[in-house]
Amino acid sequence: MKQYFSSDFKLGILGGGQLGRMLLAETQKFDIYTVILDASENAPCKAYCDEFHQGSLLDFETVYNFGKQVDVLTIEIENVNVDALEKLENEGTKVYPSSETIRTIQNKAKQKLFYVDHSIPTADFSRFAYTHEIETAIKHETLSFPFVWKSAQFGYDGTGVKIVKTYADLETLPNVECITEVLIPFKNELAVIVARNANGHLKTYPVVEMEFHPEANQVEYVICPARISTEIAKKAEYVALKVAQAFQHVGLLAVELFLTEDDDVIVNEVAPRPHNSGHYSIEASYTNQFEQHIRAILNLPLGDTTSKVGAVMVNLVGDEDYKGDVVYENIEELFEMKGVTPHIYGKKHTKPFRKMGHITIVDKDINEARKVAQQVKRSVKVISK
Repeated sequence: MKQYFSSDFKLGILGGGQLGRMLLAETQKFDIYTVILDASENAPCKAYCDEFHQGSLLDFETVYNFGKQVDVLTIEIENVNVDALEKLENEGTKVYPSSETIRTIQNKAKQKLFYVDHSIPTADFSRFAYTHEIETAIKHETLSFPFVWKSAQFGYDGTGVKIVKTYADLETLPNVECITEVLIPFKNELAVIVARNANGHLKTYPVVEMEFHPEANQVEYVICPARISTEIAKKAEYVALKVAQAFQHVGLLAVELFLTEDDDVIVNEVAPRPHNSGHYSIEASYTNQFEQHIRAILNLPLGDTTSKVGAVMVNLVGDEDYKGDVVYENIEELFEMKGVTPHIYGKKHTKPFRKMGHITIVDKDINEARKVAQQVKRSVKVISK
């Protein structure tokens, strides 16, 4: 077996944000040599990796030359130069997830077509080369209000997504390649993280429930286990496994799902990496999602995904009225609460709705954990000096 630990093996990570930083906690545990590429000289990963390279993740030469220096290359963000990854793969570098998977997931229109081609349930949609073509579709009655508009590329954390109810809503949107989706009346948003290694072994984490901030369209609370029936949980796991198998994915795949009014489970979108919906696992699971991603991409046996305890994760995001050097107001109150662990991502500057950290609350009683989460949300504010 390849020697990864305390050796000359090099793991490359494209992206130096908070997901990379949490991955590095696991590579340090195993003494795996890590090399990071990020555009920002103040990237959260910089102080924690063995080597840091500053450069654009979207520049072909930068990504290609970076990838030539490592044995295995992975990502913590999807917006990377896929042509460079494809060339690296062709020359023998192991790239997980594959360039083909990232290429499909990067573009929401391609992602939706992939689901259709593989008989994976998803909301009905239409593709448009430009947003202004939508008006024509409405006039010809092939599309009607309300619907969900999504930018085909570069959407994340609620940006690039809007519910469109009127022509006035359309006018505020950028004129880019996009899709429109039927507005699904759903009861719940769920997520399942699937781990798959190169040998094809699969494991799923328990289904989690996501509660969203109404304005920012960002996850506010992640609740594990989801408060759903066993039958619905099995349905969600089945759909998530089908998606991971269809991609022949290696690494972690976070599958975001809608639970419809009729108790059907349909795919919203996926992320081919550790994900916000799995942060709770650091405190609550036998094997957290970041260790599991490392195990999967190195083709090691996958760890136990069982939860030791119920958990609720609260995102710490920048207050909408503040921008500048960050201050965590009342954070000392958390240290007096039982079962509460804060994670601060190392971003020195806050801005409205920027992800600055998260807080995990563990309790054997999930409803009790949810109550404490509400208390945490009320007390801690991310503001500026």
